[in-house]
Amino acid sequence: MELELIKNSILEIRGKKVMLDMDLAKIYQVETRALKQAVRRNLDRFPEDFLFQLTETEMQNLVSQNVIPHIKYFGGSAPFAFTEQGVAMLSSILKSKKAIQMNISIMRAFVMIRQWALSYQELSDKLSDLEKLHNQKFNDIDQVLKYLLQKDHAISQQANREQLGYKK
Repeated sequence: MELELIKNSILEIRGKKVMLDMDLAKIYQVETRALKQAVRRNLDRFPEDFLFQLTETEMQNLVSQNVIPHIKYFGGSAPFAFTEQGVAMLSSILKSKKAIQMNISIMRAFVMIRQWALSYQELSDKLSDLEKLHNQKFNDIDQVLKYLLQKDHAISQQANREQLGYKK
């Protein structure tokens, strides 16, 4: 369940996989306010590629996409978004045993998502190869499977049909 909670907390914002401060606070079992204070005291550890603050538009987008139930969920201030490196840096400022354990789980979740993305790319490449081979554009995997099954079925039927006409 822990890994599932973490996986569901990873969002894509500005083309980066990130976790929001309130989700990290929940996972680390600390108050969001305390997490933000710790980060602000150590801002030199968090360059822009580790941490950024959401804009009003980004917050509205999260609400409109049903990622966040309501704008009030943010608690009145724009949340911090932590990249994978930012989450790793959090372990250096949050030193509780729980923070260390959760950080390990979060790093594993990021790795799992990265591996899934690579598998997806491989699948996408193979699909492109199939489209070129069969000179047909496929919309999804189901369409590919149906096409291949129908093609195999047609070949099988052709080979097993009763021959008509002149026989030697």
